[in-house]
Amino acid sequence: MEQMLNGRTALITGSTSGIGLATAKALAAAGARVMLNGLGTADEIGAARREVAKAGNGAEPPHSAADLSDPAQIRTMCAEAEEALGQVDILVNNAGIQFTSPITDFPDDKWSAIIAINLSANFHAIKALLPGMNRRNWGRIINIASIHGLVASPEKVAYVTAKHGVIGMTRTVALETAQGGVTCNAICPGFVRTPLAEKQVVALAQRQNVSEEIALKDFLLARQPSKRWVEVEEVAQMALYLCGPATASINGAALSIDGGWSAA
Repeated sequence: MEQMLNGRTALITGSTSGIGLATAKALAAAGARVMLNGLGTADEIGAARREVAKAGNGAEPPHSAADLSDPAQIRTMCAEAEEALGQVDILVNNAGIQFTSPITDFPDDKWSAIIAINLSANFHAIKALLPGMNRRNWGRIINIASIHGLVASPEKVAYVTAKHGVIGMTRTVALETAQGGVTCNAICPGFVRTPLAEKQVVALAQRQNVSEEIALKDFLLARQPSKRWVEVEEVAQMALYLCGPATASINGAALSIDGGWSAA
């Protein structure tokens, strides 16, 4: 699949680290020109841009610091991406945040922030960029959902609600684009190895007074039958595949990468 995306362009939200950065590198390596979005210090963003440049054609990609809880900033980001790249062929909605608490104690502001960034941001970006994809009769919209878009877990009411909503949105957009050249799909990872998740293992091991290996397998990954992390590169390669020439009939799918979680 090397260079299969020559001439294509992509906007990837939440792409200065984790799944988003891995996806940006994978698409760039396949020939796409990308625009990054996400948080971080100037040094962290610079490092991410250099990683993507190294994976791709050597040119550092543009970056947007848009706050995805603000619809106006999302629209500006999409317009800037179209100006910088000429057009946006591929949209990867990846940005997300998390907070855990029983619903009776769940802070209202945390609920609003998670729904805004994990769900509503996808809507605003799709609304902004889909018209151009429709005019060109080609586009790939990839929503990074979660296993929690398919099943629930306690104390994650906002995240579970948002991710279920992402899958519903994905299916609706797929039906609206079914007779053209645009597809919309969701990827549903289980627990993914990211710096933030690895910190959770350390904290969990300390709370439970067990080794980090036991904390990972017996607590954090208790519902993931593989008992291993999903790697960011695995998710990125699925996103890349969905952009390829053999996927025109994959539309409205919620594709699990969860080590067997959804099969249990």
